[in-house]
Amino acid sequence: MNKRLFALIMALALAFTMSATAFADYYTGLVPAVKTIPADFTGKTIILHSNDVHGAIDGYAYIAALRDKFLSMGATDVILADAGDFSQGTIYVSTNKGETAITMMNAAMYDVVTLGNHEFDFGYAQLVQNLEKATFTTLCCNVYLDETGETILPGWSLYETSTGLKIGFVGIETPETATKVNPGLITEISFSAFDDLYAAAQKAVDEVRAEEPDLVVALAHLGVDAESAANGYRSIDLLDKVTGIDFVIDGHSHTVMTGAEAGQPVQSTGTKFANIGVVVIDNETKAIEDNFLLATANLAKDEEVAAAAEEIMTAVDEVYNTAFATTEVLLNGEKAPGNRTEETNLGDLITDAMVWSVVKEGGIEQVEPNQVVGITNGGGIRATIEAGDITMKDINTVLPFGNTVAVIYVTGEELLEALEASTFSTPEAIGGYPQTSGIEWVLDTTIPYDQGDVYTLNGKESSYFAPASIQRVTINAINGEAFDPAATYAVVTNNFCAAGGDTYNVFNRAYSEGSGFDTGIPMDEAVVAYITDELGGTITAEMYGEPHGFATQVLAEATEEEVEPAA
Repeated sequence: MNKRLFALIMALALAFTMSATAFADYYTGLVPAVKTIPADFTGKTIILHSNDVHGAIDGYAYIAALRDKFLSMGATDVILADAGDFSQGTIYVSTNKGETAITMMNAAMYDVVTLGNHEFDFGYAQLVQNLEKATFTTLCCNVYLDETGETILPGWSLYETSTGLKIGFVGIETPETATKVNPGLITEISFSAFDDLYAAAQKAVDEVRAEEPDLVVALAHLGVDAESAANGYRSIDLLDKVTGIDFVIDGHSHTVMTGAEAGQPVQSTGTKFANIGVVVIDNETKAIEDNFLLATANLAKDEEVAAAAEEIMTAVDEVYNTAFATTEVLLNGEKAPGNRTEETNLGDLITDAMVWSVVKEGGIEQVEPNQVVGITNGGGIRATIEAGDITMKDINTVLPFGNTVAVIYVTGEELLEALEASTFSTPEAIGGYPQTSGIEWVLDTTIPYDQGDVYTLNGKESSYFAPASIQRVTINAINGEAFDPAATYAVVTNNFCAAGGDTYNVFNRAYSEGSGFDTGIPMDEAVVAYITDELGGTITAEMYGEPHGFATQVLAEATEEEVEPAA
């Protein structure tokens, strides 16, 4: 018998015969060490939820099968919900601009979802086109069309189960989307920020409460990251500032939790279907009586949904799975510690490639060759490349956004501002953390960020604040020569940062004034060409075994509590 078929049969047999004790999983952090659930869910309504799927389309077969499992155990209704970021993350969804994510969610028969920031990666117009194919309800209460002032989607919906239980759902999007997406692709919409975020959420909750639901569940793409804490954009801030929400299904920060640290009713599954969230509602009392996570490693797959995913993945793999180069070393694509907290060898490779791709073509006559540097945002680097063969699939998974290489001309002072603003929360992770080429710089994290006025972008407030002064970052040299704050430098970056994405508002100021240009070279193609043409098809340990050492950080001394005892 085919091994794959045998494994599938065994997994199905396990899932549909497991005892209450076997139907459990082990967790870390805020999640219970062991979760044992009953075998009978008669008289219960179940909400199964996902978040931050990020293109792991084979995972939809798990949630579809789990729905059927709960129904077989007596549940009267099972609702499938998602808290956003399903349109981006692997080549299986990025190569068609998120459309296959919708295809798979339709196949799994989702009921209600909200949007994540990555739903806007390909632009608002593309999102509208994708959602026209959706068979599920999509909610978002705090994103508005500038032309009409209306929300781009309904802010709430009322779901009535077969037993008459009424659940109000509210969809909430992080305001950080305004700068986490290429601003040039979302010029027609605005995101409620600061106090307006909670006013919009409260309005949606009040409106659905007027329909007299038994419960109100927020699908919130907010997360609990420290980066989001400064502006109060976390799901726990939502519960502090908005009344009438019974439970939050959270996304954005990839957190695995069944409750927030202070006990708030927030649940999040992590990312890429590592877990599926479960919320159990008693139909008689109309109250939430339990919530927990189930690891997909222990679950069966729905055969039809799995086949749909396999068809998509096979077609893409045929194009992208051919090796074109090798690497002697692992190239670090981790988030933290990694590209959002410090210099990495993968960040060096990418920025070196970007600079090389522009310099070899020429056209940067405004400055001397030694005044050309590279910067890309660490949050745009999405995966690790293991030592061994490298395929186009690997490169596209690392750089899935379709960004192009751009050039902007800035003064040394503006370059300092970019580095200062993009490390305001370091050593805590931040998507804008600068991976650099040619810049020797020092970041002193022991000095607090001197927060100034909120950045504005295209006339709208962003989620980030300009530095009132430059006091954390020092540039020691540019390509080995003395740094001059008054000099002009050519920064090779991506079109997302050039447009003011993440914390790079200062780049947008220069770019919008015509001081720069978009080369049109896709970032992934620049990296492939650099590896094949400049490196001869091999990334060596000598060149990229360790980070170049462009960036140095001064960190606070560890406290006694932080110092591990000697063995």
